Amino acid sequence: MLSVARSASFRAAALELGMSTTALSNAIGKLERQLGVRLFNRTTRSVSLTDAGRNFVEQIGPAVQDIHNAMDMVRSQQETPSGVLRINAFATAAREILSPLLLKFVRRYPKVHIDLVTEGRLVDVVADGFDLGLRSADLIPSDMIAIPLGRPRSYAVVASPAYLERFETPRDPSDLLNHSCIRVRLPNGGRYRWQFEKAGQPVQIDVQGPITLDEASLSRIAVLDGVGIGFFMESDVREDIEAGRLVRLLQDWTPPLAPLSLYYPNRRNPSAAFRAFIELARRYDHSEVM
Repeated sequence: MLSVARSASFRAAALELGMSTTALSNAIGKLERQLGVRLFNRTTRSVSLTDAGRNFVEQIGPAVQDIHNAMDMVRSQQETPSGVLRINAFATAAREILSPLLLKFVRRYPKVHIDLVTEGRLVDVVADGFDLGLRSADLIPSDMIAIPLGRPRSYAVVASPAYLERFETPRDPSDLLNHSCIRVRLPNGGRYRWQFEKAGQPVQIDVQGPITLDEASLSRIAVLDGVGIGFFMESDVREDIEAGRLVRLLQDWTPPLAPLSLYYPNRRNPSAAFRAFIELARRYDHSEVM
């Protein structure tokens, strides 16, 4: 019931619960018959709570949370970390910590399963059922506990040597308007304006170019192929810059950004797996990723 209400989708809730969509739908139908009231409005495209369903969720929510707290208390007594840790992150942030932190953790604790979800939007990690979030430190809600990871990051504007042989190197963000650029599509469908700053003065450029992409790995392929200039998190193209496959441009216009941070709500009885992960995160070796 709560999973369907949270995801507004029988299919997504069924995947989360590890059961078939049909079985979940039948279970909800049985509950509605027992209560004598419809809990969900269903169409071929969407699922939403009825007023009765919304009231029911509000009533049972605290009780279900108490049950989860009791389960967490039992799990906290485990000597060997096990179970599932759900983490929500921006894709770029996940790429930065995947090898030095997440994969290191699962090798050390093979009975723990990491369920990593990457998406561009900010989510409420508590309401959406995540144990932890991973975002820039300046985007973390003030009521969360945060663990900084690594040094400040930065954007990087890059082009291939072949592209720069054909076109004049831009010296100022406004020069990009005369270049072919790889445009970036945001998760909400809008186009991203490239962000710059120098001497405290921010500048946004709505670049032009032959292609718009919504994933950094695709943009990297296009830039390496000489199609145009790209805008990335520096960590996504660091190895290409060091190897000479890409040339960094306008570096004095891309100052440091806030560092990454893991964050989570305060909890009284964390599981052994959660405690082990937090302990490893606090010992995170910055040099492994920077």
